[in-house]
Amino acid sequence: MIKMRPLAILMLVILSWGCAQKVSPVTGKEEMESFAPRITEYGYLEAKAKLVLEENSGKITRGTLQLRAKKDSLIWFSVSPGLGVEAVRGLLSQEKIQILNRMGDEDINLSYGEFERRYGIKLSLDLVQNILWGDPPHPASYEDRLVRVGKKFELTQVRDQVRYFSKIDTRHGKVSELSSISIAGKGSLLASFPEYQNLEAQAFPVEALFKVAFETPEVAQNFRIYITWSSLNPKADPLTFPFRF
Repeated sequence: MIKMRPLAILMLVILSWGCAQKVSPVTGKEEMESFAPRITEYGYLEAKAKLVLEENSGKITRGTLQLRAKKDSLIWFSVSPGLGVEAVRGLLSQEKIQILNRMGDEDINLSYGEFERRYGIKLSLDLVQNILWGDPPHPASYEDRLVRVGKKFELTQVRDQVRYFSKIDTRHGKVSELSSISIAGKGSLLASFPEYQNLEAQAFPVEALFKVAFETPEVAQNFRIYITWSSLNPKADPLTFPFRF
């Protein structure tokens, strides 16, 4: 039975969200002439994807990811490596991160502050939502550096000792590349969203590649995550988020 690393799966959830119904590239006739990134709007949604997790050792884990979300409130996820057996279930709220590992001995039940002290990665539910949808990590402000280079805006932001660098495509107003580096040197993230598609008048990633590196008191880790989404369904009706730690 394959063991799933709950922290790696959490980073998958944090760093990847999109959809892949029938793909239609988002080009459009009107491009952004000024910086006005498009922020994803939804009430509830559920999604499903195929994932590949590649560790630095060369170990490869394949599985199915299911997600449910309530805007500004909850993100729930479940990962199955095959045969319908759930390996990991997690729930992110405004207050904490909870991950139940059914095939290993490493569970997570931490506030965001405790999580940062343990893994060196600063998170919040708002930040997670933005990265999931290909939105800029934080709303732009006068403190940020913004440059237009051809068809893209380059946005540099520093928040809470973390430097974020985003390339935002003028064709659809979404992030095409993202890097996040801790100024203290404890962790980094590289993300690429090569293609977007239209769904209900909004742009969503079709697939994504992420490279994550971080350090714990015990060991340094890095891994790559490949995502291909098979469905995404925004909903007006409430969803359930079954979780018991």
